Amino acid sequence: MRVEQNVNELEAMRQHEIMERLKVRLDKKKQELGRPLTYCSVCFGCQMNAKDSEKLEGILEKIGYERTESEEADFLIMNTCTVRENANLRVYGRLGQLKKYKKKNPDMMIALCGCMMQESLVVEKIKQSYRHVDIIFGTHNVFKLAELIENKLDNDGMIIDIWEGTTEIVEDLPSDRKYDFKCGVNIMYGCNNFCTYCIVPYVRGRERSRKPEDIIKEIKSLVADGVSEVMLLGQNVNSYGKNLEEPISFATLLQQVEQIEGLKRIRFMTSHPKDLSDELIEVMANSTKICKHLHLPMQSGSTKVLNDMNRRYTKEDYLKLVEKIKTAIPDISLTTDIIVGFPTETEEDFMDTIDVVKKVRFDSAFTFIYSKRTGTPAATMEFVASEEEIKDRFNRLLEEVQEIAKETCSKDEGKIMEVLVEGLDEQDESLLTGRLSNNILVHFPGEASLIGMYQNVKLKESKGFYYIGEMV
Repeated sequence: MRVEQNVNELEAMRQHEIMERLKVRLDKKKQELGRPLTYCSVCFGCQMNAKDSEKLEGILEKIGYERTESEEADFLIMNTCTVRENANLRVYGRLGQLKKYKKKNPDMMIALCGCMMQESLVVEKIKQSYRHVDIIFGTHNVFKLAELIENKLDNDGMIIDIWEGTTEIVEDLPSDRKYDFKCGVNIMYGCNNFCTYCIVPYVRGRERSRKPEDIIKEIKSLVADGVSEVMLLGQNVNSYGKNLEEPISFATLLQQVEQIEGLKRIRFMTSHPKDLSDELIEVMANSTKICKHLHLPMQSGSTKVLNDMNRRYTKEDYLKLVEKIKTAIPDISLTTDIIVGFPTETEEDFMDTIDVVKKVRFDSAFTFIYSKRTGTPAATMEFVASEEEIKDRFNRLLEEVQEIAKETCSKDEGKIMEVLVEGLDEQDESLLTGRLSNNILVHFPGEASLIGMYQNVKLKESKGFYYIGEMV
């Protein structure tokens, strides 16, 4: 393992050297043009993708590009998602638009990366239909962006660098954080679960955990730079550490993170119900820093459908786990993911889902209509319900979820609670927006100078999914 770590450290050093070379080269280009070089970063998908985009943006700024929101930039990078078909269609739509920008600026570079690029059929389609794309890479080699740009500058034609898998974890590279005061931290990559509807294990690879000392070192560095809240990220954080040379549980890692001085809040996602241990529940219950929020994807309330999904727990297992969590942490906020219209789902199965929603009373739920992903086992399953029936179920579920969430999210009305101020309200800049420990948003009057600080706020009025408050 130490040899592997040395290899990763050497690779990080090599990438820094390439960045320095590239910066000199791009500085000359800026002088020739008499203006700055700009980049536009577009990110689709999950928080893992958002974290990857921060790294990509950090590299681009290190080599001399300046951010712009305009897609008519000198360098445009799209970090793609392929969890649902609609995400792929959005990317193809954007690529069609970008062709005209490239005609206006022949030196413009277009790069595509992320989960969608790990699908060979997608790459073939781009090669055939979108030849104005310059660079294609996947999820495993984000750290190589500078090297790929250098390769493109030295060669004609499209640069394609897709890895089927990797054991490498190359960190210690630039990162352009969205917030100064909070940050995501990757603790592991990949997924071993192979849920039958999910493309992620095929595009993100098998589970690879970072060494705990590297995670702690990174968080300490972030705290020293002003970060007070971290979000520990992994496709299934509950299986963290199992593949390390010296195995460690996720609960033990959390205890180590809690010891970091200056760190105020700890969040994490995502948790798979089958791996959520009693040890983790106990650590959460006893913690003063772990936020009172747990995202626990249910996907379906039907044991039959859960089995068809290869989720490896039953309806009863899920309900028992929730009861255990709520008994240990009474003020916990539970959120979830639910798929409607899985191919084998009957009306009876759907009513099992409604039953769980009513019993658990989630603070919120991300609800999706099943999206067929070619290459997954579920893609070959026959649908037992019509499109109209599935849409009707989705609407009924949404109504149930929203009604319950309005009630559960208003339980703290009138209380004074601590809020981390995250920014100005997008609708009304006289208001600040902040987040409670349980992840619910609060809008209240205040000055922009308070952004990044913790404030005690009275929750005057519940608006269903957020509060209107006032500082006390």
